[in-house]
Amino acid sequence: MTTPNEKEKPHPTRREFLKSSTAVVGGVVAAGLGTIPAVHAAGSDEIRVGLIGCGGRGTGAAEDAVTAAPGGKLVAVGDVFKDRITNCLAQVKKAAADKVDVPEDRQFVGLDAFEKVIGSDVNYIILATPPGFRPQHIKAAVAAGKHIFCEKPVAVDGPGIRTCFEVYEQAKAKGLGIGVGTQRHHQNGYVATMKQIHAGAIGQIVAARAYWNQGPIWVFPREAGWTDLEWQLRNWYYFTWLCGDHIVEQHVHNLDVVNWAMKAHPVRAVGLGGRQARTGPEYGCIYDHFAVDYEYENGVHMMSMCRQIPNCADSVSEALVGSLGNCQPDKYTITGPKAWRYRGENNLPYVQEHTDLIASIRAGKPYNEFKEVVETTLTAIMGRMATYTGKAVTWEQALSSEESLVPASLDWNMTLPVAPVPMPGQTELR
Repeated sequence: MTTPNEKEKPHPTRREFLKSSTAVVGGVVAAGLGTIPAVHAAGSDEIRVGLIGCGGRGTGAAEDAVTAAPGGKLVAVGDVFKDRITNCLAQVKKAAADKVDVPEDRQFVGLDAFEKVIGSDVNYIILATPPGFRPQHIKAAVAAGKHIFCEKPVAVDGPGIRTCFEVYEQAKAKGLGIGVGTQRHHQNGYVATMKQIHAGAIGQIVAARAYWNQGPIWVFPREAGWTDLEWQLRNWYYFTWLCGDHIVEQHVHNLDVVNWAMKAHPVRAVGLGGRQARTGPEYGCIYDHFAVDYEYENGVHMMSMCRQIPNCADSVSEALVGSLGNCQPDKYTITGPKAWRYRGENNLPYVQEHTDLIASIRAGKPYNEFKEVVETTLTAIMGRMATYTGKAVTWEQALSSEESLVPASLDWNMTLPVAPVPMPGQTELR
């Protein structure tokens, strides 16, 4: 999703990328780390992209990946719905027709489409399905030895998080690259601001806040002939087993910024929230607002708010209070004795995150960002659990939770009841 402060500039050119990647490669060889392994198809440096999940974010990620660096091409796609594949390919071809080579036999449809994309001749997997599927998909991609770009969040419950931590270690052992969709980590202004914070520009952080308050989002009325599963998949945002609720799916970005600044994750959460504006059955079972007090191990508190209600004050932002000054990371500003403001050129972080990952792969030193986003995803899940139950929830409780939201198996014609709307004080902590 686009952030309010994002400024556009043209995509990096081939010349710009080759210049930067050559410098990285030279550093690898000079350091005595050996030659660059032939990690790409047919021993070439071609990035053969396989996309799993052809909705809006997946389509955008595929376009960004094939234009982020020379030698990238979309060669396989998979989704549960054929119409999404058709729309995705049309959009990517419109932006970069020469970077799409996806014949019918590499367009996979169905609940097992992810397996077919992973099993095809690809070396760079994009995971962009609803988050409930992410642990299963990333586990399969790592087992197959593929480099991965993974959208956030990466799970919706404790069991999924535990799978992700295991997969992170497996990917490290295999030397696989994993980039994630927390694009602020590749946005010039945010990166420069964090360097200032970590260098002590505001002293010790003593308090923080994080907001993602906005209006409503899309909903698709149920059509005749849709099974329970099709209706929920097409409206995945409104079902906790698929989305994790909007504190997990969307607000994870802001929580990530504060964790990044703190170099830590919270250890306890207390929250309140509910469902006041979106009360109809078409909105599934999720809340429309959350307010969570997160506490870090050193006693620092973060006030977190997220809302999707019309005609209210909107804010997508973060703020830090320090012992020597204050910082608003989304505005790239610091006030106090060491006042500072980023005035450099901004970039397209959605493109840059692919450029950086591809450069690391080609240099023979693939980086792995996965652990940080797993921790931030659990931060959001912990806040949701505290809000749904009305109880204080610790990091250990959230991590060890046995509540598994994702059905063990799926079938197009299965009966799939909508989970009850959680009620604080009545919903059990599991």
